[in-house]
This record gives sequence, structure tokens and C-alpha cells, in this order.
Amino acid sequence: MQYSYQLVRKYPVSIVLFLVIWYLSFFNPPKTELDEVAFIDKWVHVIMYGGTCSVLWIEYIMKHKRLNIPKLMLMAWLAPIFMSGIIELLQEYCTDGRRSGDWMDLAANATGVTLAMAVGIIISRIKNIGR
Repeated sequence: MQYSYQLVRKYPVSIVLFLVIWYLSFFNPPKTELDEVAFIDKWVHVIMYGGTCSVLWIEYIMKHKRLNIPKLMLMAWLAPIFMSGIIELLQEYCTDGRRSGDWMDLAANATGVTLAMAVGIIISRIKNIGR
């Protein structure tokens, strides 16, 4: 229980954004004119995961004096990609056809997470964290 409380205290915005991702992954989006833009869905995935994981990195950098690279690789890179894969499988097999799982969505999510990692590393170097 104490660990959960610490997570909420250290990463409140990130937790809210991850909950928003879960919500958006299972609701039926309305039809818009943007649906006609090529690859708009993939760009949304890159921005959604990249933005969320960038916030996670920023919150981590603000709360820690040193980088724990193995922890960051697990929690800020691998875990969101794993979560994305779980969401895609749930969309395919548990939504009765309302949503479909798409491996290209997983690739777009992984791209966003990887870009966020690059941003996080750059910010940590600018702030001279972990040296």
C-alpha cells in the first residue's frame, strides 16, 4: 500500500495520462473529417504514448537526483510498450468487434515511447542528472 501511495505522490500526472490511454483505447471514437487524413490514427498513437511517457520522464527527473537506468528502461520504456500490446490484444479479443487490435498501433506506440525516452535522456543531460 505504501508503494502505491508513493507512486501516486511522485507521478500523479503520468498516472492520470495512463488512465486516459486505457479509457481512450476502449471507447468508440466519433467520426470526424480527420478520419480521411492518411495515418492520422498512427500519429495519434505516437503523440499519445510519446507525450505520456515524456511526462513520466519529466516527473522522474523532478523527483530524483540520479537516474536509475535499469528502472527507467523497465518502467518508462518497456512497461508502456508491454501495456500497449495488452491493450491491442484486449481490443481484438474482448470488445465484440467494436475495436480491433492492430500491430501497427503497437509499433506507433513503441515509436512514441522511444521518442519520449530520447527526450528524457536529453532533458536529464541538460539538467546534469545522474552524473
